[in-house]
Amino acid sequence: MSSELTTEAKIDTLPAALREIVEEFREALPQERLEYLLDFALGMPDLPARLHAQRDQMEQVHECQTPVFVFTEIDNGAVHFFIDVPRESPTVRGYAAIVAEGLDGTSPDEVLQTPEDIHYLLGLHEAISHQRLRGLHALMGYLKRQVVAKMAGESAVSSEQ
Repeated sequence: MSSELTTEAKIDTLPAALREIVEEFREALPQERLEYLLDFALGMPDLPARLHAQRDQMEQVHECQTPVFVFTEIDNGAVHFFIDVPRESPTVRGYAAIVAEGLDGTSPDEVLQTPEDIHYLLGLHEAISHQRLRGLHALMGYLKRQVVAKMAGESAVSSEQ
């Protein structure tokens, strides 16, 4: 029972958009979760044209079986993630879309306070393989590291001025 409280407490701390997605997934059966994941994969926007030329400079999530590349921006205190995942990888693409949509426009602190086990909170551990879960877990870690790096870079620029 205490683990359920821990899970509920984690969900309560999520940014509103991500919390809404998590709650929708938790209400669904495991097979329905896969369908939701596919819907997110199909709806995930492609990289903006301005980032296509920089794709080779984006950080690759090496733990994923699929080539996943991430780029983070912080604009006026709001975080924006750009994640490139092939359409042929709907599981990872769907998860990336959930994270990007659920955290878009949040503050760096909100991102850093987001649990790295979002895949567990979504109930994906009941629907996909352990190996894929490892890659999903790693993706959140990469996003957090990029936020920390961007914040450190912005602080260094601010202190130089």
